[in-house]
Amino acid sequence: MLLDNINSPQDIKRLTPEQLSGLAGEIRQRIIGAVSLNGGHLASSLGAVELIIALHYCLDTPKDKIIFDVGHQAYAHKILTGRNKEFSTLRNYQGLSGFPSKDESDYDVFTTGHSSNAVSLALGLASARDYNLSREEYFKVVAVIGDGSLSGGLCFEGLNNAGHAKKDLLVVLNTNELSIAPNVGAISTYLNKIISLPIYNRFRQSLEGFVKLRLPKGSRLIKLANKFEEGLKGLFIPGMLFEELGFRYFGPLGGNDLGLLIRTLKNISNIKGPLLLHVVTKKGKGYLPAENDPVRFHGTPAFNINTGASLAQSKSRGQVSYTEVFSKKLLALAKENKKIVAITAAMPEGTGLDKFRDTYPERFFDVGIAEAHALCFAAGLSREGLRPLVAVYSTFLQRAYDQLIEDVALQRLPVVLAIDRAGIVGEDGVTHQGIFDISFLRSVPGLVIMAPKDGLELEEMLEFAFKLDTAVALRYPKSLCPATKGSFGPLELGKAEELTEGKDFAIVALGSMVIPSFEAVNRLRKEGITGTLINARFVKPLDAGLFKPLAERFKFIFSAEEGVVDGGFGSALGEAINRPVVKIGLPCSFIEHGARELLLEKYGLSASGIAEKIRNVMLKV
Repeated sequence: MLLDNINSPQDIKRLTPEQLSGLAGEIRQRIIGAVSLNGGHLASSLGAVELIIALHYCLDTPKDKIIFDVGHQAYAHKILTGRNKEFSTLRNYQGLSGFPSKDESDYDVFTTGHSSNAVSLALGLASARDYNLSREEYFKVVAVIGDGSLSGGLCFEGLNNAGHAKKDLLVVLNTNELSIAPNVGAISTYLNKIISLPIYNRFRQSLEGFVKLRLPKGSRLIKLANKFEEGLKGLFIPGMLFEELGFRYFGPLGGNDLGLLIRTLKNISNIKGPLLLHVVTKKGKGYLPAENDPVRFHGTPAFNINTGASLAQSKSRGQVSYTEVFSKKLLALAKENKKIVAITAAMPEGTGLDKFRDTYPERFFDVGIAEAHALCFAAGLSREGLRPLVAVYSTFLQRAYDQLIEDVALQRLPVVLAIDRAGIVGEDGVTHQGIFDISFLRSVPGLVIMAPKDGLELEEMLEFAFKLDTAVALRYPKSLCPATKGSFGPLELGKAEELTEGKDFAIVALGSMVIPSFEAVNRLRKEGITGTLINARFVKPLDAGLFKPLAERFKFIFSAEEGVVDGGFGSALGEAINRPVVKIGLPCSFIEHGARELLLEKYGLSASGIAEKIRNVMLKV
């Protein structure tokens, strides 16, 4: 096995072209094996194997810097940079992260997991490099982005600035859309071979210098020469946009042709200024199930290698996820109300909007990886009388905070936010944990914030949200719904519900923490400690009428939430009753990756953890 002897990118530089091709196959098998056991982002990483080999072959990493946008395609990078032996721990607790991590390796310049920021990060590195040249050695900077990155405005902000700044910088655009695949052909390859050759670029630079110095109207000739080259490119390649932004464009090239990639990267390595190399790869390459269904294998749970069938934990009879409950209820509501429309930022399957898309295609909008645009777009739909719902992961809603305030809340528009993956998400880890939304949403004027304790309450809350004439945020976790019987009382704006009655303490629990708190109260009751449990239902507005008397009735008042406690629900409760509350929740820190249940247990958000916290506080007095 070639891979057994690869401990750093320097090791691959000694391999022959035939050996490099064999190495690509071994890396694919390593990726497939690990992801089949642990889940992960398979299709993109399989498609990018040759590209990553070529980059490390031609660059001098880690002195030269590679920044991966999101990191969905970075598994081969991890394997080649000294992490092959650990790769089987991918996405496991205390194992390798599923994304680039600056705390994991010097080869990972940044910890990444959100889209469209790589060009901006790379430009910052290049600008700092040039500023520090008197003290630091020159290094190359490469940003690897995907076609999804281009659907985010931040990527274009970075491209626009980079083209203007004229820094030495390479952006590798890796796309896999079939619409551009026909351009990967003999003519395009031949043209790019010519314009990337060092002799061509030396001739071009020499000609420009001669014309400027010797000919009075030289600038006109240079413009004509540039127009000629642009005309050739315009015939065969989709690169004019990048040229207009100030980049020299090369491509599209076959991104799985290792020899072509290496030759091209070597040819353009000494060209100055911002460059963009466009490659086209095949998602899922080397694993037929992923090639045939790249969407399902974009982010997949563990699976059977032989069949590709998912090995996701089987559900108990009748048990469904919060996402599935949301999806089914939204369809039912949309059937009755034709003004309901749904928006996703490139996550129809993950958010459960795929069924809405298939049932009501004219009322479904996928805006790409552009959460800020999604909320502005929703505001426009709402202004004209429609009832838009934006389904978004909690971690990605962070990217649209300004639009939520300025374009939705300030306008007093009834946009519904269905916030999936609120709380601990598990194996995707630090960049994806949805733990900050309660804190950053609390301060938005006029926003109603709800969290259901179970699937039935989620259905009630979703229906209730469309009856309100204000913006609503409805948060729910990445988990199966607990088996309960729904609400004890009707849903009213800002009204909580009392689930148990006791005399020793009160605990006000929010959303996913209600059922663990219920179990904790029952455990303590067996020890002779009785407590009153309240299902908060709402973060905003709070049920002051129910909560304020707690300060008089109980010496010990607890809150429980699946979010950071700093500025979270417990803080809101303490402000409402004007006395200290013992907050049970997550610390204000970035939570590592690992199984959701394991992390909830670690941070004391299980039934046993909540009971232990209550017991310890009460015994200290």
